[in-house]
Amino acid sequence: MEHADLIVIGAGQSGLATAALAPRHGFARVLVLESAEGPGGAWPRYYDSLTLFSPARYSSLPGMRFPGDPDRYPRRDEVVDYLRTYAERLNASIRTSTAVASVTHQDGVWRVRSQDGREFTAPAVIAATGDYGTPFLPDIQGRPGFGGRVLHAADYRSPDLFAGQRVIVVGGGNSAIQIAAELGQVADTTLATRRPVGWTPQKPLGRDLHWWLKHTRLDIAPIRRLLAKVPVSVIDDGRYRAALDRHAVDRRDMFSRFTTGGVLWADGTKEDVDAVVFATGYRPVFGYLTGSGALDAVGAPVHRSGLSTTVKGLGFVGMEFQRSFSSKTLRGVGRDAAWLLHRLSAPRR
Repeated sequence: MEHADLIVIGAGQSGLATAALAPRHGFARVLVLESAEGPGGAWPRYYDSLTLFSPARYSSLPGMRFPGDPDRYPRRDEVVDYLRTYAERLNASIRTSTAVASVTHQDGVWRVRSQDGREFTAPAVIAATGDYGTPFLPDIQGRPGFGGRVLHAADYRSPDLFAGQRVIVVGGGNSAIQIAAELGQVADTTLATRRPVGWTPQKPLGRDLHWWLKHTRLDIAPIRRLLAKVPVSVIDDGRYRAALDRHAVDRRDMFSRFTTGGVLWADGTKEDVDAVVFATGYRPVFGYLTGSGALDAVGAPVHRSGLSTTVKGLGFVGMEFQRSFSSKTLRGVGRDAAWLLHRLSAPRR
């Protein structure tokens, strides 16, 4: 059994930012447990062409600037390299290939058990696994009998396997638009959404949107409940909207069900389809905290801005709208981690 001052579960952007800031708050021995073979969280598993909608200057973790031209929009592999370099500089022990099976609390001590039987203890634990490991697929009638290919954006890599096919991309967010735009180059592609796509200009009045979010302080405003109700919008400088038009990617209202050979559209039209790609987001799952008293009846954390309100010494980093608009982003996880670490360290000071 190994003891630490703080155990961080997950070595993605949230976990790494937390581990970097922990020593400033009195946590000298920091242990990071990561299920994958290396740090970086879900980033290495995203589709090949993924491009950030935030410039490099607004895509850094605490203490290390994102390298290169600060006004460019980094690609997936650049983010992966950045996170791995960041991890190498941390004053923390990172245990990869260490999937957490359970986290229990007794007599002021947290006991973390890995799936291979190893045990770790600490007075404080931060769950930084986010939700990117749990893709959400809506339950649509007829899906089990559909003869084509169904996959989530988490399993999509490139358009190569879809050349010449009839493909539907489900979703109206940034990932759906990026995937549909590149599939349109090689396949007959339709974007299926429940409402018209909302477009937000990348550079209103000549400044990147993230500049405006920073200088108006909307990026850090504590309006979590309001933000959760705002419809999904796509940030675009015009290139993706133009690509959809150029490759004749049309938008249709979401289909009502699957058929054996395709889908039934909302207007009653049946169509044969080769593949459906769901860019429908993710859902947080904290199964390892089952029985700890930290979750509600449906398995969601009971917390205030990331600090557990039901058990002591437990927090969360990396959840959408946890404290602000930027909570789930490279630029925002550090702020949330600092806030949480300050409160978890209070009994220690």
